[in-house]
Amino acid sequence: MTSRPARSAAPYVDPTVTEPIPVLEQRPRWRDTVSALRAHNYRLYLLGQVFANSGGWMARIAIDWLVLELTGNVALVGLAVTLQFAPTLLLGPWAGVLSDRFRRHTILIGTQSVGTVANGVLAALVLTGVVQAWHVFVIAAVTGTSMAIDGPSRSAFVAEMVGTHRLRNAISMNATIFHLGGLLGPAISGVLIVVVGSGWSIAINATTSLVAVTALVLMRRHELLAVTRAPSAPGQIREALRYLVGKPTILFPMIVLASVAIFGMNLPVLFTASANEGYHTGAAGYGLYSSLAAVGAFAGAILSTRRRALRLRAIVLAAIGYGLVTVVAGLAPWYPLFLGALVGIGVTRIAFATGAESLTQLSTNLAIRGRIMSFYLMTVVGGQALGGVIMGAIAETFGPTVAFVVAGGVPALTAMTVAILLARRGRLALTFALPWRGRPVRITPRPA
Repeated sequence: MTSRPARSAAPYVDPTVTEPIPVLEQRPRWRDTVSALRAHNYRLYLLGQVFANSGGWMARIAIDWLVLELTGNVALVGLAVTLQFAPTLLLGPWAGVLSDRFRRHTILIGTQSVGTVANGVLAALVLTGVVQAWHVFVIAAVTGTSMAIDGPSRSAFVAEMVGTHRLRNAISMNATIFHLGGLLGPAISGVLIVVVGSGWSIAINATTSLVAVTALVLMRRHELLAVTRAPSAPGQIREALRYLVGKPTILFPMIVLASVAIFGMNLPVLFTASANEGYHTGAAGYGLYSSLAAVGAFAGAILSTRRRALRLRAIVLAAIGYGLVTVVAGLAPWYPLFLGALVGIGVTRIAFATGAESLTQLSTNLAIRGRIMSFYLMTVVGGQALGGVIMGAIAETFGPTVAFVVAGGVPALTAMTVAILLARRGRLALTFALPWRGRPVRITPRPA
């Protein structure tokens, strides 16, 4: 009797060592903007995400509306949202440890299966007419916990499917699918809620989640990149923190990300204030503003696939650009200028986000990447949670103009401070030239 040969273990790799970040000699051809799809496993993964993202957006809208229908209390809608995202802050570091110790592919199948079953149970409760508010809160907590464990593994697993060379392209494509779901999901959910009720939106999410789980199960495991698993040992969270602080290509993007997450990632607050108090356009205006920003984000994600190189300074400049465009939106004296700035906000924010995540992942060895990405996700989720309160208070007290200026000004100033620190460390200087003599602004070595 012959046994199937075991998959050979990956050789030990020093967790401080990473592969060189790929730099392209020329801008990618348009057909190479989807180069990550050449990996069979990534094609399956992306297909699953197309369904899961759209269904997930549908469920978010439906669950919020369901809680409002059941309780009539907006504060309890906020509680449902908190139960979905608080576990990421509470469990994030331990979820990162799990991601580094165990097979990420297996973790994803488990967490997404839990989410599928939970959403299926909630859909059944709603469609049979027996749902109560506490049912929604329990299931929100269950799905929030599964998402918290899922997040670091899902982020780090992309590299196992496509390798280092195509990782940037895959992250940009993930962002494209995410924002495409953000465009389609809420619109479809809104129609379904009006026509047949919120239960069917939640049921569709359970079905789309099942598609994502099936895609994971069908993957060719032997084609996944071999990864050295972290042994069980004390102090692994502290080890990851030291690693993060010791690498400028992780630390500085994370600092700027925290500023953007707190002040710049709560666009619904800004759009609501503008629709109600700024331009008095009501619900129709709010929908228009959200759509314009989503279209900009979609375009920015596609453009991000055509980056030749990935440098820290480019990410810092993208954050500065995002901040300035947001300030322009707040101070715009002309309504069409405001609308155009919203598209610019979408483009620049996604350019920063995809660049920051790509640089963070590529600067991190796979053996510790789960823990680093857990801190990354905690920064995003925690920043948005804190920022929602801060920006809401600013918009309520001072109005939408000041809120937009703060939302853009603080990230821009943070990025400029980081740029100055990097310039001093690298002895760099800005040089200016007339536009017809080449690039108007360049970063050059400072004379000795």
